[in-house]
Amino acid sequence: MAQVRRLEPASASRGDGTVHGAWEQFVRGEDNIRGVRPEIAISWQRCRDQYRVDPYLTEAPVAVAEVDHALEHDVVIAELGFRAASLAHEISNLGGIVTITDAGGRVLAHWGDQATRTVATEANMAPWFCWSEGATGTNGMGTALMSYTPVLIRGAEHWCQAFHEWSCAGVAVRDVVTRKPVAVLNISCWRGELPSAVGSWLGNAATMTQRILRRRAQDDGAELMAAFNHARPRSSAPLAAVDSAGRVVLADDTAGVLLGIPGSTPAPDPAVRWKPELPEFIRAARYAAKQATRNPDWVGSTQIFTRLANESTAISFRPVFLSGHLVGNLVSFGVDEGDPLPTTGPRTGGEAPPRAQPQRVVATRDNRMVLLQLPEVSFAQSDGNDVWLSTDDGRLRSALPGLDKLETELNDSGFLRVHRQYVVNLSRVREVERRCKGELFLVMDDPEKTMVPVSRRNTPLVRRALEI
Repeated sequence: MAQVRRLEPASASRGDGTVHGAWEQFVRGEDNIRGVRPEIAISWQRCRDQYRVDPYLTEAPVAVAEVDHALEHDVVIAELGFRAASLAHEISNLGGIVTITDAGGRVLAHWGDQATRTVATEANMAPWFCWSEGATGTNGMGTALMSYTPVLIRGAEHWCQAFHEWSCAGVAVRDVVTRKPVAVLNISCWRGELPSAVGSWLGNAATMTQRILRRRAQDDGAELMAAFNHARPRSSAPLAAVDSAGRVVLADDTAGVLLGIPGSTPAPDPAVRWKPELPEFIRAARYAAKQATRNPDWVGSTQIFTRLANESTAISFRPVFLSGHLVGNLVSFGVDEGDPLPTTGPRTGGEAPPRAQPQRVVATRDNRMVLLQLPEVSFAQSDGNDVWLSTDDGRLRSALPGLDKLETELNDSGFLRVHRQYVVNLSRVREVERRCKGELFLVMDDPEKTMVPVSRRNTPLVRRALEI
């Protein structure tokens, strides 16, 4: 379950000239934005450089017509709507409004003070309009979709100047398996301050709603285990049951060795499922889940390098459903059947079409956002929830939360996960040291000649990548 961070109450910074001055400079193309919180600076960077949102936009655009979410998420959205409605009276008395959106930032419903709703409607903060960052810039709903914790957006922190008189706080409810957002609960005030209890309100609502997803995920894990136990006596191939995010619920002993995880050890709870340190396998599993969601009869296969093998191994995916809802796939090793999965470059099992390669990495230092070219980054190291980058400009904090997300972003750009705590730029490896028990250490080309450990399960992958 996602941890909920306490939000500070909104303050007079809504009219803070420092933030507004920084906004004016950033809109003009400058990157030195003193006095702006790092999470806001990062959002601004996405809005300006990635999404190219017009900072002088005055209203949100109409949302796309398609509904692209799983049917079981309707129950979650309904529950979140119930909790939003229960807050409406108290928020209305404070002159605020409550909104919920789906995972695309489309407003589904709003409640609260009628006068504030009228002002909000003029900016299209109303059902069927889109408030994702890509559509409407930095705002409580869209920025919450990009964050794993509650967000607070005050005054000039909004990307669009027309919304600088608003204060908003939002939190996303995320799928406990895929970690993708399902919906957002948001509280907004116009020309007023958010209540000090806003963080508690949002956190409690998100936590209670998320329990539905956790219970469903546990049921899904039990169904995957049942499918595994049913198929195991009928198959001579190594077998694993994986969820839609590529995490393993149960694997036999042989499959466990190939994946580098404990064999015959059930993990139905999504909080403790096994994550193979094999990016190819995880990408293939996620692609297979997408295909099976679209076509329940789909079966596919690909080739990957497993933990101990020097040659690629065939794996096939067969979907498992519960009440018409995909819960994951059974994966057979050494079996080649069904549709071939697409490839990305020299590896197999990637999603199609290949995503655009990142041109730079965003980091933060004090109140500045630092835009790094990929060759400037030597390696990344996780420290709890933080990720630190070793760069030509010193040690900087990554703007992306979590090493898994950074790995996904950089995996096809010459970076490789070599340890649960490290992702390295392969072009910055200067030496490889082998210890007496076969452990590998990568000596990086930074001035300190930092030695990065390689986990045993990743050693074959690192050897292949470095051709040693």
